[in-house]
Amino acid sequence: MPIKINHLQHIGIPVTDIKESEKFYQRLGFANAMTAQFDHVAGKGDVIMMQLGDIIVELYQMPEAALDEVRNRGNGHIDHIAFDVDDIDETFAAVKEAGFTIIELQPIFLQFWTKGCKYFNIVGPDGERLEFNQILK
Repeated sequence: MPIKINHLQHIGIPVTDIKESEKFYQRLGFANAMTAQFDHVAGKGDVIMMQLGDIIVELYQMPEAALDEVRNRGNGHIDHIAFDVDDIDETFAAVKEAGFTIIELQPIFLQFWTKGCKYFNIVGPDGERLEFNQILK
């Protein structure tokens, strides 16, 4: 079964001050396309999808108790690259069949966008995370 990728969906960047990062990207011409929260073992985190044309940058701030994870990365770090897919379950099956190292046991639902999204990650040869993401409609 071939793996069907539509296009690069977003690049995820962990930040330490989401409001300052939002202002920075607004100065580059990006607009806030979505704001949400996510659950983390240390509490609630915040996420903003900043969009400029077809480019989406996901800015996310870990809960205060977990911010050292981001601060200790040094001078910035791209967390993941996400690919847009039409059918997350079909993609999960194809990636699993192809023998890639999958981080999650199954696609994960997040209450992002209007009706949510589902995603899962694989690990590349140098430890990079590649996310497959379906925005639910």
